Amino acid sequence: MNVKGANVLVAGASSGIGEALAYTLTERGAIVGLVARRGDRLASVLARCQKYSPQSRMWVGDLGDLDWAQRVAIEAWNGFGHLDVLVNNAAVPKRRPVDQLTDADVEETMRINFLSPVRMTLAVLPLMLARRAGWIVNVASLGGRLGIIHEPAYCASKFALTGWSESMWMDLRDTGVEVRLIQPGPIDTDIWDRPGSEAPLYDGPKEPPSLVAEGIVGALESDRLEHYLPDLKWVVDAKQADVDGFLAGSAQMGKR
Repeated sequence: MNVKGANVLVAGASSGIGEALAYTLTERGAIVGLVARRGDRLASVLARCQKYSPQSRMWVGDLGDLDWAQRVAIEAWNGFGHLDVLVNNAAVPKRRPVDQLTDADVEETMRINFLSPVRMTLAVLPLMLARRAGWIVNVASLGGRLGIIHEPAYCASKFALTGWSESMWMDLRDTGVEVRLIQPGPIDTDIWDRPGSEAPLYDGPKEPPSLVAEGIVGALESDRLEHYLPDLKWVVDAKQADVDGFLAGSAQMGKR
């Protein structure tokens, strides 16, 4: 699709991938709705977006509140007249070994990373189906295809989002509603140093959020479901070739 003139709702838009995507979209003529918890940062993003797209708007709230997540999707639809694209991008890391996780830790991670995308999608899906047009973009992670040491809650949420996206893509074939699944690798965002998570073990290179933003626009122009940004599918293929060996090697690296 051509994003010029499209109405796009971006969840998790106050920083990182969501922020970069908002700029990329509005610079190409899209109208964006921005959703995030941090109102001051979101207002700054909106101000820059409105230089290109004065009709763009923002909604401030906690996507861990699932009823609010559902309501804001409908409010955005009604506010813009319709949505062409919903981008489910909000996420929390919750980096912590499994024996240090609480029930509340896991539930919070699943609410924000998986259940809020589900609720927002199900809110607008009947409306998209009635129009026979629309795009659902789910931003998962490389951690949605392979387990990462000390990140069981995060990986569980992203595995869930990956499976949900695959099944949804099959269910919606030939309806006019398209699904795209984005699997970012190490991206230079503040997810690496959020409060409430341990310091990451990974200290290698990170790609800029703009790479993923451009890749999402490219995904909307393609006919493929899944997009690795950057292209690290070879890592997933290596895991699948020898699951036990791959995981054993990853666990050993975590002990260094």
